[in-house]
Amino acid sequence: MVCEQDPLVRKIRELYERISSLSSLKPSEDVNTLFTQLVVACIPPSLIDVTKLCKDIQDMRSKLIRLCGEAEGHLEAHFSTILAAHENPLRHLDVFPYYTNYLKLSQLEFDILTKHCPNAPNRVAFVGSGPLPLTSIVLASLHLKTTTFDNYDIDPLANSKAIQLVSSDPDLSQRMSFHTTDIFNVTHALKEYDVVFLAALVGMDKDEKVKVIDHLAKHMNPGAILMLRSAHGARAFLYPVVDPCDLRGFEVMSVFHPTDEVINSVVIARKSPLEKHSTVQQPLGPMKLPDKFFDIEMFNPLLNHVNLMEELDIEEQLSSKPF
Repeated sequence: MVCEQDPLVRKIRELYERISSLSSLKPSEDVNTLFTQLVVACIPPSLIDVTKLCKDIQDMRSKLIRLCGEAEGHLEAHFSTILAAHENPLRHLDVFPYYTNYLKLSQLEFDILTKHCPNAPNRVAFVGSGPLPLTSIVLASLHLKTTTFDNYDIDPLANSKAIQLVSSDPDLSQRMSFHTTDIFNVTHALKEYDVVFLAALVGMDKDEKVKVIDHLAKHMNPGAILMLRSAHGARAFLYPVVDPCDLRGFEVMSVFHPTDEVINSVVIARKSPLEKHSTVQQPLGPMKLPDKFFDIEMFNPLLNHVNLMEELDIEEQLSSKPF
């Protein structure tokens, strides 16, 4: 069991204590410095298994993930406001300090999607799009140029900010819409989507994440694609982990665990061709997955990451996405 004797855990605990003592997580010199230090600490390949942390550190990790989510929300809202002040906001996306990282991550997700689904989807849903929906914007602008995007967020202010970014663009304003609702209130509409993206911070802990995934499995069309972002190793102190056994009602097709500086893992799964989704019939536990999945899931993080990327037919390496 991993506890505070581990130097990395001790470092993360120290940063958590400093972050949790801040009066605000809105962008500032102190906030930026502490979260940068946190990301730098968590990026190096690590054999840490967060499921084996002692209870005290597990509790700290859960709280830290929520703090990270709050800080990320403030950061995106801050830059969304700055962008909205421009006459054509989409021409100035590079003012966001991590825009290049979104470009690379979106390229990765597009490559993984097209590998398993060569035909471009007609309709895509993004759950948890936020005030700065860069994934949707980049995919719609550069990769899926005829696809319709429906963005869902529970926060009306986030959607209001997001709408301001695309309203002046003649193309995206017609292909992107924003819905203010809890995803649990969306049922029949989920059957209309070929692909559903689930943001990393929708479902801040395992129970919340599983409830969202179960809801999607119940209402998505058989054969539709679910793309999720997860985390691996020490990066799981920053984002929730999606385990294969969490994806009840889905067939996991591949998982990409980066070993360079990018934080999020990428998971792609297909809705199982079943008439009904039942959490009773599909209990949590080991599930039969393709051998290739295990090759990726169980990789040694100390191995050369280029070999892993070649296996996935992904040529571009990613940069980090700090907060």
